[in-house]
Amino acid sequence: MNDLSTTLLSQYANSPTLLALIGQFNAAADPATLIDAFYDEVWNIATAQGYGLDLWGRIVGVARTLAMSSGKTFGFHEATAASADPFGQSPFYGGPVASQNVALSDDAFRVLILAKAYANISRAAIPVYNAILRQLFPGRGNAFVCDTGGMNARLTFDFALDPYELAILKQSGAFQPPTGVLFEIMQAPGCLGFAEAAGSAPFNTGIFFGGYS
Repeated sequence: MNDLSTTLLSQYANSPTLLALIGQFNAAADPATLIDAFYDEVWNIATAQGYGLDLWGRIVGVARTLAMSSGKTFGFHEATAASADPFGQSPFYGGPVASQNVALSDDAFRVLILAKAYANISRAAIPVYNAILRQLFPGRGNAFVCDTGGMNARLTFDFALDPYELAILKQSGAFQPPTGVLFEIMQAPGCLGFAEAAGSAPFNTGIFFGGYS
């Protein structure tokens, strides 16, 4: 209660002992601090953390934990651009590797929650998908969706995706294609190529283009 004096009868208003007891009880029972903490750590998604973000994840339908493959290989067809290295750095591809579960940090999970919330209330259209990509990968470079025909669409990135970012696109549900449409992911971050190819890299610098993932 903010103003105790308005609740006291006049005959008790000047009793130091009674006023001290009521004041101490009011301070102990005051929920203002807990309400502020609840708002900051749970209710307000911009400042929520830990358990609060886990609650928001359940509300919008995404999980903090994703399964990611680890290990890099020499960049031939079997390896994607996010998991390949150029000459002299990594071994040849040796088949599928064991996956591991990784929990996203609060900041990464907050971005994923906002992207999934946006997807939940938006229509399945290319401008919407492009807006989600801009939210997921701000300042990283060009990332866009294009219709390749035949009920197929391509997510194109001119930068390499980290393993957890690729897992977000494939597993989180924040980037679901329209019904009956297949999404493929193309990464081309400085792949080995000739001068005519925009964004290409010379020998010992870039990897071979790994195709679609």
